[in-house]
Amino acid sequence: MDSIIVKGGRELNGQIHIAGAKNAALALMPATLLSEEPLTLTNTPRLSDIKTMTELLRSLGAEITALQDGKVQVMSTHGTVNTTADYDIVRKMRASNLVLGPLLAREGHAIVSLPGGCAIGARPMDIHTDGLEKMGATIDLKDGYLHAKAAGGKLKGAVIDFPFASVGATENLMMAATLAKGTTVINNAAREPEIVDLATCLRAMGAQIEGDGTSRIEIQGVDRLHGATHPVVTDRIELGTYMLAPVFTGGEIECIGGRMHLVESFCEKLDAAGIEVTETALGLKVKRRGDRPKAVDVMTEPFPGFPTDLQAQMMAMLCLAEGTSVLKETIFENRFMHAPELIRMGAKIEVHGNTATVKGVPKMKGAPVMATDLRASVSLILAGLASEGETIVNRVYHLDRGYEHVEEKLSAVGAQIERVSGK
Repeated sequence: MDSIIVKGGRELNGQIHIAGAKNAALALMPATLLSEEPLTLTNTPRLSDIKTMTELLRSLGAEITALQDGKVQVMSTHGTVNTTADYDIVRKMRASNLVLGPLLAREGHAIVSLPGGCAIGARPMDIHTDGLEKMGATIDLKDGYLHAKAAGGKLKGAVIDFPFASVGATENLMMAATLAKGTTVINNAAREPEIVDLATCLRAMGAQIEGDGTSRIEIQGVDRLHGATHPVVTDRIELGTYMLAPVFTGGEIECIGGRMHLVESFCEKLDAAGIEVTETALGLKVKRRGDRPKAVDVMTEPFPGFPTDLQAQMMAMLCLAEGTSVLKETIFENRFMHAPELIRMGAKIEVHGNTATVKGVPKMKGAPVMATDLRASVSLILAGLASEGETIVNRVYHLDRGYEHVEEKLSAVGAQIERVSGK
């Protein structure tokens, strides 16, 4: 099992190219199931989760060719479609559930295993299945699999009111509704940039969608979708992660491909913490104004609020801030598992339920630590950049699910970091 070794204390300067969004690509790829014509995605990130989704789609009958070192994915589902998504693949990744809506829309039936993913709290499928049932599907849970059938073989439009703004359910039902008979309205829909990106791609394929980016999305079903070419939106979580790097170390980083509108609430917190963010022709430049950032309070919220996927990285930064910060996690339970590892490095953190109180310290020290999930793993690497001595981050297979070539990107701007292969 691989580890990442970081030796802290080196200033970072230069440019980091930000990849396409993992969470966008994982929703875009299942859209190939909606058409018999090719769907080509450009700016695709090269991640283990993308490989898992590729494996799943191939098992369902899709033909997928990776070009330009994996940055371009050409997908076609023109033949017989297998409508069973097997547990052995689905268990690896939460986003695997996004094949349910497209399969139901195209074939009128599907059997999909309940998904897996990071251990950061329960994320039930109820909101997905409730919406599909309103569209005329009958869904039964048997032996860990969702058995779904559309009445008369075709989904029907419906008005769906979400109890909360679920990104995955918005994506699943939006795809399902593109081929449904009639009009579907999703109220309290998620508003994330990844939702807008998916809607943009589906429109390029011939779907009729309005309201994406707002809490009310309306989809008029069509008889068929055609092929398209679509660029995956910039990964706002990778963007926010690398924007924090010079805050830990000093120096100035330009994140190529970054745009302020993708991380606006995050930038507001950075400004309050004494961090300067400037939009350039190529991306976003970031540097800290003083020797240490200032304490700020953070509460995670659905977009356009502060992203839960940047909470761990923000906590690591606030461990070194002047003053005391309070972080409140409102999206997922069990998402402070990185706190004990940061404490091993000298951080002062107290966790009570969904609230963490962080008292900043002037310095942290390197230590052996263990990654517990995707975002926690990169937060420990960032902390290692600012720590005295050597930090060894173990179990970095989590990292490879969401960040491509971290050690290469950080080394290129001056970090002393390397990957060591396990036995």
